[in-house]
Amino acid sequence: MLLNLFARKFNLTPIEAYQYISSHQGVEYVEQHYNILHTLSFADMVDSLAVFCKKNGGEL
Repeated sequence: MLLNLFARKFNLTPIEAYQYISSHQGVEYVEQHYNILHTLSFADMVDSLAVFCKKNGGEL
């Protein structure tokens, strides 16, 4: 669900979103911090993931 919402927000396909998130350590971020992320709204989770990826060199 998070991947699809991320893709929709940034006008990406789910595959493009996964490639972007994966290449900027976003998958590890979600796995490591899921215990906190799952308490946030989906919109906040997408924003948090986007900020993390940007800090790791991503640009959308």
